[in-house]
This record gives sequence, C-alpha cells and structure tokens, in this order.
Amino acid sequence: MSWRTTLYDYVHHRNRMDIEHSVEPMLPFVSDEAYLSAERSRLARRLDSDRERGLLPVKTETRLSIRQTVPYKNGIAADCVLKRIAVGQIGLEAYEEQRVEQERICLAPSPDGEAWTIQRVEPLLGEQRLRLKTAHPGALLEADDEFEHVGLMRAPSVPLLGPGVAPLAGTASRRSYNRGEAVRYADKWWDGNNPAYIAFEVDCTSYISQCLFAGGAPMNYTDRRDAGWWYKGRLGGQELWSFSWAVAESLQFYLRTSRSGLRGQEVVSAGELEPGDVIAYDWDGDGRFQHSTIVTAKDANGMPLVNAHTVSSRRRYWDYRDSHAWTTRTQYRFIHISDAL
Repeated sequence: MSWRTTLYDYVHHRNRMDIEHSVEPMLPFVSDEAYLSAERSRLARRLDSDRERGLLPVKTETRLSIRQTVPYKNGIAADCVLKRIAVGQIGLEAYEEQRVEQERICLAPSPDGEAWTIQRVEPLLGEQRLRLKTAHPGALLEADDEFEHVGLMRAPSVPLLGPGVAPLAGTASRRSYNRGEAVRYADKWWDGNNPAYIAFEVDCTSYISQCLFAGGAPMNYTDRRDAGWWYKGRLGGQELWSFSWAVAESLQFYLRTSRSGLRGQEVVSAGELEPGDVIAYDWDGDGRFQHSTIVTAKDANGMPLVNAHTVSSRRRYWDYRDSHAWTTRTQYRFIHISDAL
C-alpha cells in the first residue's frame, strides 16, 4: 500500500467519522493521539448540536488535493486541501454545507514497508489560530506577523481603491442596506479571495467587511487606522485600511458604536438575526473577539447559517461547536445591521 492510498483511505474514513460521530474508523491507521482526542471532543459537540437541531446527517463528500510534499522523519508530510460537502436534513428540508480545510498529514511506513500509518495531522490554517495580538493600544489584531508592527498611518483623503473595487465606490450614496447583495457577494467569494483586495493570511473579518460594502454600506474615511471603517487600497507598497475593516474585535466594536452610515444593534439571540447580519466570536470568553461570520441563510428552526473565511465555509451552522477553536467559554455577539445607512 502506498502513502497516497493511505491518504485517500484517510479521506474516506473521515467522511465515515463525521456521519457516525465516532473516531473508530480512523483507529486502524491513525496513531496521532492528540488528533484523535481532539476529534472525539469535536464529534461529541457536533452530535449534541445535531440532536438539538433535529438534524440527520445524510452524507459527506471530500475532494483531496496535495499542494506539496516534504520529508518527515523516515516518511513524508503532505500539505493537503480538503474540499468538503456535508448534507444534512431537518424534517423534509435538506441543507448542504461546504468547507475548505488545509492540513499537513505526516505519514511513516511500517517496519516491513508494506503499509503506511498517519502519525500526525496538523491544521495549516484553522480557527484555533485566531488568537489576538496587540499592535497598537486599542487595536487587537488577529493575523500573525503581517500585522505585528503596523502603527497609525496618515492616508490621502481621496480613496485609492484597487481595480474592481472603484466601481463600487458609488454605493456610499445608498440609503438602505441591500442584504441580498451582501449575501450574493458572500456566496461568490466564500472559497476564494477577490483580487481587488489584499488577501490576508487570516482574513475572516476583511471578508465580512467586503460583504457589508457590497451590500451598500458606506465607508467612513477618517484617515486614521483606529477610527472609522475604510479600505483605500495599495499605496507605496502598503495596504491602507482601518483596524475595523480587518480585525474582528475592532469591527464588532465599530458596528455597535457607530451612529451613522454602517451601524448595528446587538440582539440577544442568534434566532433574531437575518441574512446579511454579523456574528462575532470570542473563543476564550475574555471579552475580546477573534472571529467574524456573516449570516447567509436560516435553517428550518429559524437559526442562522453563516459564511466565513480562514476556514472557508458556506452555510455553516452558526454556533461553531464543531470547530477546534470552540471552548466551553466561547461567547457570541449577535449584531443586526441597520437597514437604513
């Protein structure tokens, strides 16, 4: 058996694992105890969530592609992209969730060389990496070194929007939030990056800002990184944008405190949200938010289904209990975007 065959077996049994809510299918050829333990916890949470929703898993399909391979001890490490489709049913209504995940899967041959085992599975980019850094007082940043040394920047008063963004600048004159357009944008770019904008390594909040802008939200140009909500494109090799454009903590704060243009109202429960609204996630329960999603649909129970980046997701159930970033301390902020802009 080749290492490639073992990879494809892993994908097949991972599909079984998600349908059965059990790691048992993985045990014959996965020896990574940390991975198996994390999966047991995740699957238990997913089972609880599915039961609460009355959702019956119907099928899961995964397409695997290998980006690159590198040596790993006496074996090989494969950087893989997993494009997954999960279909579930609530009553007579079926729901299709899509997700793109990236993993490094490390394999080693057996002593007799006739088989391969998976010794380690490591997410290359996952929600659990969304940990906060402070690059400037009051600015909490979610990406890694790319944001670490960013300070305040003075920017020209005239927006310098990239190709493909400039035609949208006229949306600042709109007087209502177009939820349909925000959702259409979210669905178009859920698994890719609009080349008109910078592609941050961790871009969950930039993606949400783009969706809001596509829905007609006017940018608030303050020329200050720590104020307003704006993106001005590239100038002198640097991208100019406000913290609220690209940082989950800053966006949710801006939406709740803005008094004109783009603004939102915090509501008590997820069920009160509509497509085009925003959810912020505080994984650690310490009052600082690290992730953002946009509501793009609702299920038969009237609960939100969301799109997101970082782990690219479409029509994912809003509570994220199936994420390795989720903890028992996780808190949510439900923000209803004002229809009048």
